[in-house]
Amino acid sequence: MSLTGNRMELREEDIVKHYPAAFALLEGFDHAPRIAAGGAAPVAERSSGIGTRRRFRSTTPGLAGRSVARPEGVRLLERIESAEAEDPLVSPRQAAVMGALRRALAVALAMGEQVSEATGLDGLKRANLEGALPADRKADFGALLTAEALVVLHVCANTLAYLLAPHLGEVTVEPGEVEEILTDNAPLALHGMLWELDQDIAALGTDEARLVAVVAGFAEKVMEKVAARAATAPRLEAFTSAAWRVEADDLTLQGFTPATKARGSVLSMAFKKPHEVVGNHIAKYQAMKLAKMLMAYDFERRLNPFAELGGFIFTFMGDGAPGTGKTTLIQMMAGLLNDYCQAAGYPFRYQNFGIDNIDSYQGKSGQNAKAFIQNVLDPGVIGFGTIDDIDQIAGKRGDRQSSAGQQEVTAVFMEAFAGANTVVRGNCTFGMFSNYPENVDDALRQRAGARFLVDGPQTREDYIDILALLLGKKHDIPLGAHELFAAQEIKRAVAASFEGHGRPKEAGLLAVWEQVEDRLGRLDTIAKLGAYLKAIQQADPRFTGRAIKNITDAVKVRAMDFELPDAWMEEPERFLFKDYDTKAAMIAELRQPITVEMVVQEINRYADSEFRYADKSDEVAIEAMVRDFGRQDEAKRRYLEGKG
Repeated sequence: MSLTGNRMELREEDIVKHYPAAFALLEGFDHAPRIAAGGAAPVAERSSGIGTRRRFRSTTPGLAGRSVARPEGVRLLERIESAEAEDPLVSPRQAAVMGALRRALAVALAMGEQVSEATGLDGLKRANLEGALPADRKADFGALLTAEALVVLHVCANTLAYLLAPHLGEVTVEPGEVEEILTDNAPLALHGMLWELDQDIAALGTDEARLVAVVAGFAEKVMEKVAARAATAPRLEAFTSAAWRVEADDLTLQGFTPATKARGSVLSMAFKKPHEVVGNHIAKYQAMKLAKMLMAYDFERRLNPFAELGGFIFTFMGDGAPGTGKTTLIQMMAGLLNDYCQAAGYPFRYQNFGIDNIDSYQGKSGQNAKAFIQNVLDPGVIGFGTIDDIDQIAGKRGDRQSSAGQQEVTAVFMEAFAGANTVVRGNCTFGMFSNYPENVDDALRQRAGARFLVDGPQTREDYIDILALLLGKKHDIPLGAHELFAAQEIKRAVAASFEGHGRPKEAGLLAVWEQVEDRLGRLDTIAKLGAYLKAIQQADPRFTGRAIKNITDAVKVRAMDFELPDAWMEEPERFLFKDYDTKAAMIAELRQPITVEMVVQEINRYADSEFRYADKSDEVAIEAMVRDFGRQDEAKRRYLEGKG
């Protein structure tokens, strides 16, 4: 084991020495289930004349003559071979599963050994075997055994899922809930896990494609269950306080977080250049800034200086009328990130969560949402996740018209975006887009840390620019007296847009503003600004403490109101490839002071959006009630006519 900062290395020799023990577990052991129900599932029958014994003999001392005829025995190697009952030879996929299992078990056993040494558990084990364990250490001994079992289980499942990722095909299999999670000690924990895996393979792994899907899906389920247990378990600091590196597999184990292959998406979308996004000045400017912010992420430290210094946008809401440019904005930001990552050699992953991810099968929509979140959160990539038409995808809580799948998705997104376990590393961002944000659950919408008003072209110049852009160049119509795309010059347009928020735009908020300003005068102190916020809350009770946090985050973004120079993106060694502390210092030098004008503008920007959503929501509700009353009147009229 070697140590570099908070990175620990699991040496290859420490892993390989556990191969014999790992192979022995795969060849066979006995286990009587303690939690899960059910007995050993039968091995699939083979055609007449084809032997059912293993095609190679164990060379592990003491196991060569072992009988495997007992029905209660768990024999995973034989179970894997039976996935293709008609073929007496082990296929490459079957061999890959066997190899991944042996490797995962060996890594887990090596990790357990390191944790045991670091915590002193190895000494307590020896004392216990000798009958010399002090009475006052028994409780600590039990806690450490449980901690070791949780670590070994999660590392085994994590490594297994990681190693099998390249072998997954289009086939998907959904294993049931994992039950046989035993934490008395590490050996028993592995026995329980492998026993249940054997059951799942027998029931679901009917061919080699499904075999890989079953084993990978089972590993994901184990990680989820073990991570939940570990959240309240003590004595895990020796494992969670460091990142553990397995160099031969390019694998980094970081606590109870799944390690996925750092592979980027192959994008086929049509990217847009910034000048092709007409209007939407603030949204375009913030998207361009955010793309460069993401590139400051430090893969070694697994943290972004912007996330630590303040001003990083983890979630944002883009709203506007249909046809105002939300899709174009996504194409622009994804294109910028794709180009920056290609120049730096970073893996980039873009993923969209759409309406097709809502499934009628109970629980599947939530699982799809969790998979989407985990793929984008992967600390080994630069991630960009979008949720288009979120008002159709995530249901309002308590809304009887929302499906169970929509409610599941809402719960997953709320926990992921601002839950107790949310960790913002600064390697990814999530954008929620909607034509009707008033239909999004209030609590979910307020988890959007920034608001991008996507209002499309507004000025005469904007409409000339978009007409010229969409017509293309295959015509002879003269441009006329107009400087093409000059109005899209970002800094000038953004400055004008921000200044426009010096006063509120929505009528309801403007009334609150004028009342407070008449009473207190110019809002130029924290006390006066706080009084304004309270007056807003009295006008709209949904304006809570989370809204204040989002506003202050937006102010911090304004303090970072600068674009990282294009040269830093084009020549990565000037910024991207520098160490974390150097990057943080370079960013800090560019930071601007926070002003009263910034705070006022961000309060008004955010509150305007909330009042706009509330007004639309109320208007929709009123229109629905009017329609209902009209139906009732018509029903009464027809009823009375029928009686008469």
